[in-house]
Amino acid sequence: MAKKIGGLGKGLGAFGLGSGVSKSMANSVRNVEAVPSAGSDKSGFVQQPVMELDLTLISANPNQPRTEFEQEAMDSLRDSVKQYGVLQPVLVRKTTKGYELIAGERRFRAAQLAGLRTIPAMVREYNDAQMTEVALIENIQRENLNPVEEARAYQHLLSDYGLTQEMLSGKVGRSRSHIANFLRLLRLSEKVQGMLAEGSISMGQAKPLLS
Repeated sequence: MAKKIGGLGKGLGAFGLGSGVSKSMANSVRNVEAVPSAGSDKSGFVQQPVMELDLTLISANPNQPRTEFEQEAMDSLRDSVKQYGVLQPVLVRKTTKGYELIAGERRFRAAQLAGLRTIPAMVREYNDAQMTEVALIENIQRENLNPVEEARAYQHLLSDYGLTQEMLSGKVGRSRSHIANFLRLLRLSEKVQGMLAEGSISMGQAKPLLS
């Protein structure tokens, strides 16, 4: 089921205003609910279409940089969704089999756990690289990724989509030195990366192991 409902795009809805993902768009994602545009309503803002999609039509983002979801936090979000519903639409793209999640993995999972049948969503046309960028930006700005997840996401964008560190820096709003420092973490052993990912050691404790 795909039913259109009214409402303003919030949070990552800002990405729906163009087909590309840029640094300026990334910087605006935190607080933008709507963007002024010609042909908008009297308040000067564009209404973003929101669809009510059947959860069974949506598949997870295969390039989701976040791999760890804290159970206690998910249980809390599930309870909130049960009581209030999903307040912010997820972002999806159309596929031949239905829809693929771009951003909003926690909301999507919480809706499933809460037993909902549908979820509010905004449909956007993004290619694989843009989809990965948006998912990464969402998690970085919400500080949802552990250091290893962030490093692997950077590496994925660099190796699979031919980006340079300078290009990546402009897209995700992080300095080249920040990106380079995180990429160095991937030179650590799998055991140490696991400890870093679970928070047993900090980045400061891990860095000496690289020398």
